[in-house]
Amino acid sequence: MKEMEGQYALELIMKGKRIDERNFEDFREIKIEKNIISKAEGSARVKMGETEVIAGVKLNTGEPFSDTPEEGVLIVNTEFTPLASPDFESGPPGEDAVELARIVDRGIRESKCIEVGKLCIVPEEKVWMVFVDIHIINDQGNLLDAAALAAIVALLNTKIPKIKDEEIVRGEYEKDLPVVFKPINIVVGKVGNNFLVDPNFEEEKILDAKLSVSVRDDEKICALQKQGKNEVSMEDLEKMVDIAMKKSKEIRKLVK
Repeated sequence: MKEMEGQYALELIMKGKRIDERNFEDFREIKIEKNIISKAEGSARVKMGETEVIAGVKLNTGEPFSDTPEEGVLIVNTEFTPLASPDFESGPPGEDAVELARIVDRGIRESKCIEVGKLCIVPEEKVWMVFVDIHIINDQGNLLDAAALAAIVALLNTKIPKIKDEEIVRGEYEKDLPVVFKPINIVVGKVGNNFLVDPNFEEEKILDAKLSVSVRDDEKICALQKQGKNEVSMEDLEKMVDIAMKKSKEIRKLVK
């Protein structure tokens, strides 16, 4: 059945159509909810069509890395639960989960999204550690864009807890997390000579290649990741980047 659906999606794309009747550069409907987890310092739910992702942010104190003794620490984790897709298995994070977390992490880190210097409490001894946990609720394609969007919305709504007698006081906050940029990740898929954004579950199975592009508010590209076995020419790469740049402006308008 999956092979038949994939073949049907491929035939439609070659005719200039999509299985859900969208244009090639149209996203599915996007819904964003903020602060959905009461015990997290920040959180968000993102739905792209039927794809659903939740991101939660937790802050703890810890030692900084030795090469950045006066900067806070960012750690992104992703959990693929078997309930989200029959393709996911229980147990430790698999390769797909690790790669998704790594790409989301790089987009946040390389964009200088967070002013990590402001997360230093005691140089070389204690800094704020920002943990972003991404949970996949339902996989119907394009998890990467949904996860990256949920992460940045959660970070934008994160507050730093108070510290009293060297202990974190949960539920009481000192200030907002110093977020200065809103990197937006856009995946552009390639099928033959066609390029499409927000590939759904069936379309992802038949992509020749896809390019993930993280774009900052000032239109600076902060991260690129090519996936898929097929090569992408420099001409096609430029077209895919142009599409990602244009779509990032549209998606960023939804982020508050």
